[in-house]
Amino acid sequence: MGIILSLPVVAAIVAAVLLIVILSMGYIKAPPDTAYIISGLRRKIVIGKASIRVPFFERVDKLKLQLIAVDVKTSSAVPTADYININVDANVNIKVSSDPVLIKLGAENFLNKEPAYIAKVAREVLEGNMREIVGQMPLEAMVNDRKAFAEKVQENAAPDLNRMGLEIVSFNVQNFTDDQNLIENLGIDNTTKIQKKAAIARAESEKEIEIAKAQAKKEANDARVLAETEIAQKNNQLAIKQAELKKESDTQMAIADAAYEIQKEEQRRTIEITKANANIAASEKDIELKTREAEVMEKSLDAEVKKKAEAERYKAQQEADAKLYQLKKEAEADRFQREQEAEAQKAEAEAQKYAKMQEAEGIAAVGQAEADAIRAKGLAEAEGINAKAEAMKKYGEAAVLEMYFKALPDIVKNAAAPLENVDRITMYGDGNSSRMVGDIISSTTRITDGLSEATGVDIRGILSGFLNSKMNPEKPSSNEDAGIIPESFEEVPIK
Repeated sequence: MGIILSLPVVAAIVAAVLLIVILSMGYIKAPPDTAYIISGLRRKIVIGKASIRVPFFERVDKLKLQLIAVDVKTSSAVPTADYININVDANVNIKVSSDPVLIKLGAENFLNKEPAYIAKVAREVLEGNMREIVGQMPLEAMVNDRKAFAEKVQENAAPDLNRMGLEIVSFNVQNFTDDQNLIENLGIDNTTKIQKKAAIARAESEKEIEIAKAQAKKEANDARVLAETEIAQKNNQLAIKQAELKKESDTQMAIADAAYEIQKEEQRRTIEITKANANIAASEKDIELKTREAEVMEKSLDAEVKKKAEAERYKAQQEADAKLYQLKKEAEADRFQREQEAEAQKAEAEAQKYAKMQEAEGIAAVGQAEADAIRAKGLAEAEGINAKAEAMKKYGEAAVLEMYFKALPDIVKNAAAPLENVDRITMYGDGNSSRMVGDIISSTTRITDGLSEATGVDIRGILSGFLNSKMNPEKPSSNEDAGIIPESFEEVPIK
């Protein structure tokens, strides 16, 4: 059974088919970088989207919207504001504006035109504006601030380009050149200034470094001096403590030694008394010879003591002069040392002085103890001699002298024994060197006086009478009258 279509239906179908064909023929789709300009029954701009044009009644034209690179150079040298001829080379990117107002102007001027044509037109406009800005600015301002120059060219050229539907995307100055190398000289001048600033900055930095180093060195030196001062103070305290301990130890040792010597002398005194009784007979024959020997010994001892005292005094004087000269030189040298070192040395010198004083006091204590021991020993000997003298009274004063001079060397030796513990003695001033010998003689004299008191025998009187008899032969002494020492007695030298 066939289908019969009415005429209206057929007409509708035909119309629908024609509409589809027309739509398919008029469909357009514009890319993002191209503007489609529809003109005819209507005017429409399509960018990046689809649209329909009416075939046969509307047309579509294309307008490129992509960037166009334009190399803008001055065709000839252009004088600047300071009348220096330069050439400018710039790289500019332009495009047809997408602004609805400007794109219409672009369509009027560049519809269906190639980018090269657009670039040529824009180059002429940009070059003219660039030449205009060059004449308004001095050379140094343009060279030092290219961005300001480019902004001024853009501001000056934008209205002209906008009237053609174009816009400037970027403007970069590539180079400024001149025939007289002035720009290069400006660069040299700037380089010199930069180098000068760099040198000044470097010098300032080095100065700050040196100042910091000096400050650090000063702080380190202050810390070192402070530490050394504290060390010196601690050493001084240690030296003082050691000296005090040594003094105490020496004192106790001297007391113990003195007690030992006293005990020893007590025992020796007992032995001497026993020996004295045994030696009386032998001493009778030697009295005359010993008396003569005592006289020679006395003269020899006196000469030797005087000579030694003079030598000691001269030696002490020389040592004192040398010490004084050395101290003067050291004082002159020390004057150039730092104050802190001088303080430290002063503290150390005070400590040494104190230590020496403590040591000297210890030595004095030892000497006093030994002197007491010697005195005890002398007293013990005196007691022995007293016993011996009692036994020898019948032999008269000559026997006493013989016993005295026999013991005198040991007495003097023991009186000077404490000086053996002293390393060196330096005395200043006249007469001080002989004072030490005087001290020894004084100790001997005190022992002699002790013997006189213990025995009741005036030893000094006997010695004085004996010496007077020898110095005045025509007035014989009591000993000569007694026949004990004959005038024809020959001096026997002591070997």
